[in-house]
Amino acid sequence: MMKNTITMSNQDIISYAKNKVSQNWGLAIVGSLVYAVITSIASMLSIGVILVSGPLSLGYAYWSLFILRKDRFEVEHLFDGFKNFVNALVTYLLMILLVFAWTLLLIVPGIIKALAYSQAIFILADEPETKGMDALRKSEAMMKGNKTKYFLMGLLFLLLGIACIFTLGIGFLFLAPVIQVSLAKFYDEVRRKYTGESIESEIDEIGTLEVE
Repeated sequence: MMKNTITMSNQDIISYAKNKVSQNWGLAIVGSLVYAVITSIASMLSIGVILVSGPLSLGYAYWSLFILRKDRFEVEHLFDGFKNFVNALVTYLLMILLVFAWTLLLIVPGIIKALAYSQAIFILADEPETKGMDALRKSEAMMKGNKTKYFLMGLLFLLLGIACIFTLGIGFLFLAPVIQVSLAKFYDEVRRKYTGESIESEIDEIGTLEVE
């Protein structure tokens, strides 16, 4: 097992996230719906989706980290990514371009790079001054030994998503926030392992945002 490899199982990560989200299913569902609606509207505008995807992804990361670490479900955190608009946009675009470039070579290298860069937006949430390439490099370092686990978690969510089809889509309302908070929990575990922090210690800081 590599030094950075986290020991918490995907099932435990998802269970932990579900317990957090279950504290307020209503607001959790509303938050995910707001994010989905905004991204859907933006996708209808070719230039709009490029401009808002980065900040919205960062805002979704803030939102899930506040739920995970502070049991706070405020929907307004979804828009906090716009407070770091340029950095969020640059980081997101770099990630998309680099993954696309690797995919042009072969599909598998593209998938590997997508997994390697998967923590960059969460890193930006904790370290808002970090520049795009630095966030990607740090994510790549953090994900050494963890890419397979992350990939398997994605497959599990894919299967759960398929199962939600048979609920006439209602299951997606509950699955979406669990997925996002699970990804935040995965990031926290990877971050703690990478930085050497005690697994029992709470990470309270979320960037420079102390919204009261």
